[in-house]
Amino acid sequence: MGRLILSRGSSDKRKVTGSAAPSSNVKDQALRALAQLPPFSPILNRLIASLANEDVSFAKIADLIEKDTALAGNVLRLVNSALYGLRGTVNSIRHAVSLLGIAKLRNATLSMSVARMWSQVKTPPGWSMGRFNLHSVGVAIMADLLTQRRNVEYGEGAFAAGLFHDLGLLLVALGLPEEYKQITLLHHQSPKWILEYERQVLGVTHLELSAEALAIWNLPEPIQNAVRFTLTPDQDPAVVEPGGASMSRVLNVADRYVNGIGTSLSMFEGTPEDGQLALESMQLGDELPAVLSEFKSEFSSIQGYF
Repeated sequence: MGRLILSRGSSDKRKVTGSAAPSSNVKDQALRALAQLPPFSPILNRLIASLANEDVSFAKIADLIEKDTALAGNVLRLVNSALYGLRGTVNSIRHAVSLLGIAKLRNATLSMSVARMWSQVKTPPGWSMGRFNLHSVGVAIMADLLTQRRNVEYGEGAFAAGLFHDLGLLLVALGLPEEYKQITLLHHQSPKWILEYERQVLGVTHLELSAEALAIWNLPEPIQNAVRFTLTPDQDPAVVEPGGASMSRVLNVADRYVNGIGTSLSMFEGTPEDGQLALESMQLGDELPAVLSEFKSEFSSIQGYF
């Protein structure tokens, strides 16, 4: 890896000069960290398959949830929470499925399963898996809500895209801990240069690694593409229908909003003003208050599971 030199530019922003590591070697090393993650549970395997439009029976998923005592308890706890304001108590997964619907069931089960899987991972000092999970699920919830108001290609994949958009950063922390530490130190000098620092140190960005990992997991290409361009949606080649938005734009807005409310990874801090401006850019008009209200309810209800 080339030596890194910090130089102060005329705008007083610290930039990085020097040579980057060969991206193919670094990429392979980071992606090998996927093997450090616990194996998928049967439920998670079926949820991933459902995102790829494979023939998956949600009745079978309900059967699997029933066999997982911890997950079944969390699903029932969620459906009986103040979020749904139901009269009486739901005490069966079958009933919960009928009340939540397929999309909500998949989103809740996917986030709980992934969080439980990632919580078993040994991460380097300074990494907070709880914060990582909260940020990821916050972006997933907001992205899902936004796709319900705007015409977005493959909007049903927005929740998964939000949940996995920073997977590459986890892989860097696991597979390249020294490089992760170096990027963090550099980023603390100037938060606006995160992608430049990643390319400088790694030769590849964490978002590109996320997209590569999701390809290995066989998630649909629209999800891979949206994740890849989360921080650069203007470069996304995806075709957008009139009046619609690309999924990468939705992820960008959701990410900025969640960072703005303080649920960020340490190197991706944002401001409330930036988050509000991001949401306003979606031109939701009178629907904006409803989006914010729904996000607050869903996010606060699921926080307790992370």
